Amino acid sequence: MAVLLQLRNAEKSYGDQLLLDDAECTIYEDNKVGFIGRNGAGKSTLLRVLIGEEELDSGEVIRSPNLRIGYLKQHDPFLPGESAMEFFLRDSEQPDWKCGEVAGQFEIKGQYLDGPISALSGGWQTRVKLAALLLHEPNLLVLDEPTNFLDLRTQLLLENFLKGFNQACLIVSHDRAFLEATCEHTLSLARGELTMYPGKVNAFLEYDEERKEHDERVNAAIIAKQKQLQQFIDKNKARATTASRAKSREKQLEKLQTIEIAADAPRAHIRCPIVDPRQGPCIRTKDLAIGYNGHAVAKEIDLEIEHGERVAIVGDNGQGKTTLLRTLVESLEPIDGNVKWGYACNVGVYAQHVYHSLPPDQTIQQYLEYESKPGTTTQEILAAAGAMLFRDAHVKKKIKVLSGGERARVCMTGLLLGDYNILVLDEPGNHLDVETIDALMDGLDKYQGTVIFTTHDRHFLKRMATSILEVRDGRVRNYGEGYDAYLYRVNKEIEEGARDLSPRKSGGPPPLPAETAKAPKPTGNEERQLRRELSNIEKQIAKLDDRKKAVNKELLSTTDAEAAMKLHEELTDITNQLSECEDRWLELQEILGEV
Repeated sequence: MAVLLQLRNAEKSYGDQLLLDDAECTIYEDNKVGFIGRNGAGKSTLLRVLIGEEELDSGEVIRSPNLRIGYLKQHDPFLPGESAMEFFLRDSEQPDWKCGEVAGQFEIKGQYLDGPISALSGGWQTRVKLAALLLHEPNLLVLDEPTNFLDLRTQLLLENFLKGFNQACLIVSHDRAFLEATCEHTLSLARGELTMYPGKVNAFLEYDEERKEHDERVNAAIIAKQKQLQQFIDKNKARATTASRAKSREKQLEKLQTIEIAADAPRAHIRCPIVDPRQGPCIRTKDLAIGYNGHAVAKEIDLEIEHGERVAIVGDNGQGKTTLLRTLVESLEPIDGNVKWGYACNVGVYAQHVYHSLPPDQTIQQYLEYESKPGTTTQEILAAAGAMLFRDAHVKKKIKVLSGGERARVCMTGLLLGDYNILVLDEPGNHLDVETIDALMDGLDKYQGTVIFTTHDRHFLKRMATSILEVRDGRVRNYGEGYDAYLYRVNKEIEEGARDLSPRKSGGPPPLPAETAKAPKPTGNEERQLRRELSNIEKQIAKLDDRKKAVNKELLSTTDAEAAMKLHEELTDITNQLSECEDRWLELQEILGEV
């Protein structure tokens, strides 16, 4: 297998921070490599070195003469008013038929191809950038956090594309689900050392943990042996009769060396607000319409969320996820209908419009002291700040000098120090590394309140969501189930080509495919009644099924002919009832568009 790219004896520092310490790695053709490491470890710096945008302090990068790198740029390479097709033609100098063919791989069609790129969402613009890379026919794709801000459907599209891409890839991502699905090798950067592992990311993380545990056990055995030898030496070296034996033990002691285990970087330990669990609905909406300046992006929204639920709001970029979230927390007026929170609901919000409005002249510590619930100690405040990477002198920084990401983390810290029994989180993982996201999920697992959130992180979504709300085509649909069941339906739609990609006109939803347009989906009160009936039928089916099993068991064990006849009649009646219920269940599923 040919070598495309090789790093040898690489050294790279920024100030006092050593990013690469005699680091080495090799990327072969056809390798798909997931690149992981903590925030600030130097991953993006190494990518810039590999593509030639930055120099090493020492060492070398050896590139194959046949290497053709396709690098996904984070900045926009588009001209004002330029369409995707115009960009493809200008950037690649390929014929229009070729540009159209590659664009089709990313479902860039119609106005998405010929209309202005500036009108597309961030996710669609990322599709355009990826298609442009392919037109240069690279044999190594270098992608730096490609799933950032992509909606779920675009992530799945990119994932499916990469699975079929028969060239090499080097992908930096915090999204473990994405790396697990697309990469067969794992490259880790920690404390300046590069480790290439011939397996997927989850297998590497298990291996890495096992390796540390093994080294710790070996060290414990060595330390115990060292103590034993030292005790013998101390006891016998002064005696003439045993001095030679003590000397021999000293030589053995010199040879015993423990394995150096690098200290782990500090890990976050996040504790969510301690609240009493509650029951019943925490929020209801009725005939709700959401949007801006009188323009509705979704309407006829009837929701009911129970206390203690973990509700994820999902949907394609631009469909209205954040608009719905802002309307629920009353930072945006509804166009129509109403939102009603339950009694004694104390709502804490983490969202971009919140963390951009923090008091600029307060220090981090002053802000956290103000946001904390009464009785919170300074030690608790500093520990919470440290968990979000604000340690030592950093807590004395004024908010006005912080970056957007730092402000977001300050806002999250203040939220977790409060006494909120409802947490509303808009993309909580955008400014956190994998370890801190894991710590946040650990904290939310123990939280007794309600969580309503949006996220593009499928690992977070899968672990946390007990219910999925999808904002799509001007409607909000409550799936009432977890991520795996929702993902199954999304993949089924993608396989069947059921998603309509035509651009929205005049702010309305795109037209439905012909086969679904014949049976319009019920809305408002009608849909709510149908869903209630569906839920009751599912409960009735479960009860009938349990009774059927019990009757069958009794029928097999009875020796009384009269009793057996009665049981047989009951079994026939139950079977008929089950058949009727199942027929009605299928009918309701079709009416609601769920089959």
